[in-house]
Amino acid sequence: MMSIRSIKQCMMMWNLEVTWMTSNQITIALTKGRIEKDTVKLLEKAGFDMSFMADKGRNLIFESPDKRFRFLLVKAPDVTTYVRHGVADIGIVGKDVLVEHPTGYLEMLDLNFGLCKFSVASTEDYNPDDHKRKRIATKYPTIATDYFNQKGEDVEIISIQGSVEIAPVIGLADAIVDIVETGNTLVANGLKVYEDICRISARMIVNKASLKNNKEVLPFICKIESLVGNEEVPFE
Repeated sequence: MMSIRSIKQCMMMWNLEVTWMTSNQITIALTKGRIEKDTVKLLEKAGFDMSFMADKGRNLIFESPDKRFRFLLVKAPDVTTYVRHGVADIGIVGKDVLVEHPTGYLEMLDLNFGLCKFSVASTEDYNPDDHKRKRIATKYPTIATDYFNQKGEDVEIISIQGSVEIAPVIGLADAIVDIVETGNTLVANGLKVYEDICRISARMIVNKASLKNNKEVLPFICKIESLVGNEEVPFE
């Protein structure tokens, strides 16, 4: 773990070795929908004019009038890909995506929005204490495997890309591991939460080269950090 202050100190040391990019525009990849809306609100709170994002239509690329920012609206799993390959300097995405795609970027800030949780859910007759080998359906095999390994349970993970709620109902799986926000979808499908695994929220990630080479990136991160109140950030 390294604090923002420590990162600043590192940047001071790097300054002699770094050649700043001629273009200091910040490209930010994020997902369309709730995270996008919450990000716009956060940047407005930080004093940035985000009115250019109001009428999006079908566009997926947006540039601020002053050329300071460019936004890419992409699918959640692709945010890490854009940041990893340097197409985006910064990404804003849920922690659930980072758990499944953990490398190739620096996780900087917990933005404290997009709050939900990973949970184990199933039908009324599910027994979490049953010692038989369970079948667990999920879109998040890494988090599911890690959780049951920590519990010392040997389970069969069944990867599903669509709606996992039907898996226990039709007998494909004993339980599911999924993201739960309100729980309404679970209830509508006859399921309930048995175990909570961990909290999820939107995170800010950064391309390692951008942190060193684009002089606008670190001040931007520090400005956002002052609003969300993170004391420390992971640093690899």
